[in-house]
Amino acid sequence: MSTFNGLVAEFPDIRVDFFRNHPELRPPLACFLSHVHSDHLAGLESLRSPFVYCSAATREILLRLERFPCRINYAKGIMEARIQRYKHLKTLLKPLPLETPTVLELEPGNHVRVTLFDANHCPGAVMFLFEGQGKAAIYTGDIRSEPWFVNTIARSPALVEYTYGLKTLDTIYLDTSFTDDIGFQTKAEGISELLQKVSKYPNDTIFHFQAWTYGYEHVWIALSKALDTKIHVDQYKMLIYDSLVAKDPGNKFGARFHLSPEAAGLMGFMCGNTYHSGCLTLDESVRLHSCEKGNYCQTVQKSPVVWIQPVITRLPDGQSIAELGVGGGGDDLEGDAELYYLLPTEIDSLLEIICDTDTVSGELKEGIRASLLDSVANGRKISLDLERSTFGDDDETTLGNAVQVIAKKFQLEPGKPSSKTSGDKEILPNIITFPYSRHSSYPELCGLLEAFKPKDVWPCTVNKSEWLSQGITVEGLFGQHCSGETFRHDELMKEYSSRQGPPKVNDDSQATDNSADTSVWNPLILSSPVLGEQRVDPTQPSQQVLSPSSLGLNEPQDDEMEIEDDDAGYDPYIEYVQNSQDSELSQNALEVRASAFRAMLDNAKYNAGRPIGLLSTWDHHTELEPELGES
Repeated sequence: MSTFNGLVAEFPDIRVDFFRNHPELRPPLACFLSHVHSDHLAGLESLRSPFVYCSAATREILLRLERFPCRINYAKGIMEARIQRYKHLKTLLKPLPLETPTVLELEPGNHVRVTLFDANHCPGAVMFLFEGQGKAAIYTGDIRSEPWFVNTIARSPALVEYTYGLKTLDTIYLDTSFTDDIGFQTKAEGISELLQKVSKYPNDTIFHFQAWTYGYEHVWIALSKALDTKIHVDQYKMLIYDSLVAKDPGNKFGARFHLSPEAAGLMGFMCGNTYHSGCLTLDESVRLHSCEKGNYCQTVQKSPVVWIQPVITRLPDGQSIAELGVGGGGDDLEGDAELYYLLPTEIDSLLEIICDTDTVSGELKEGIRASLLDSVANGRKISLDLERSTFGDDDETTLGNAVQVIAKKFQLEPGKPSSKTSGDKEILPNIITFPYSRHSSYPELCGLLEAFKPKDVWPCTVNKSEWLSQGITVEGLFGQHCSGETFRHDELMKEYSSRQGPPKVNDDSQATDNSADTSVWNPLILSSPVLGEQRVDPTQPSQQVLSPSSLGLNEPQDDEMEIEDDDAGYDPYIEYVQNSQDSELSQNALEVRASAFRAMLDNAKYNAGRPIGLLSTWDHHTELEPELGES
């Protein structure tokens, strides 16, 4: 689960993987999306401007995403048309090629160079290299930095100067989903284990692979090849993956262009005049299935099925670590149940009910409490990582019917996979697990940082209460792999831990209007590395504003402390101001460009619908764009 608030200190005019308003900050001039997992899409559905840059595969998948109830109702014939929740963003989403440095003009005289790299996470997932004005930063998004991946990325022409010491990155914004010093099996090792297990079953065994989110496509391809059978998926998944193949509609024998490396293996390709099919099919009679949960096909419903489930890793003693809550994906393919934007009072009630449950141990209670407190109020929903079918047909999970399931979920202890024997005959289990993490282990993260030696590291996924209670620091985790001596995240954590007094909860912390109280902020909110404060003048849309108050509006509220006005007390954020963000339009800029630019800012800040007639930028927008001509 990402807790990153989209702010990059070195480039405060952009947002990455977070699209909700920071009311006291200047609206972004460009946004970037690393991939389509739901914990990286916060606020995107209601975004009106500016452009969102991503990979071509991410764009095509995003435009076809549907909510779980909608696609189930469509499959059952209840709805006559699909409801694709991001389809209206087709004019905002701008694909960029991978490993190709691209200069974008954010405003006249203000440029940033961005380069995309595959993140080894899911189709279309990328990491970003941002460069400009003497600064450089990498945002990894969700990444699996296996040794082979680090070796490959280090040789990229766009990164050689950083991996060979000619230049130094200011910051790597890092996927810190796992910081325990535990090694993970590589993806190849996990697939190998899975293939060995399935090979023991009779040739007529029906398997169902529970791919609850994007990122397991290589497993599909390997299973299909090893068992010599295609994989049945539902129409929704076929629609999603078919979008990764660009075709010439006027020539059925024409070339196909694949937007991700997996696309040809999944959906097929043309060789001359011959079509070679991929491993996915709508045919229900095959042995392998990965059809929608809650709407299984007749073969899965009526046949004995062996279920295939990925886990994070296999420990040396044989114990498995299950994947609970890491990586998002709640609305991606399977539609996990989620708690929707609970108020602090509702969270208190939920915790009280859970703590009164006799079947939950004291240690387990504290684990649930810490997880909920760390997830709430970050501008995202709380994923329960459970099928929506657990709760019936309701679109939203309420407090009451979630309690028992939450307790049950946290009671699930990962056990050793075992098979019983009867005499000399092995009784094969009906559940197969195999290690296949889509996120990096701690040793893998250290390997990535060792290749770059950045000055600083900013953790994008942090359990703040755990870090404080256990004394976890960025310096302790990664300091030996960095070239700098100051770690901003650690400085802010120290400042918070030194503060005394009872926390005060601001019930209006979810407000997004322009009158947010700038004297209230949460010093524990460390997911927003843009630092410093200026007062906003709403009559000057080109003025850029920073305020720490907004940095806590969408983050976990373990504590909220009310402090005095910044004129009367010390504000730790002031110590970490990097650069002035003030900027002015060029003296030589055409007035129409200035007007269009201000209109874009107004639309973003005040949700206005003002038409934008022209946005001239650098070399790649030199004339009117019809898509922006009319609203």
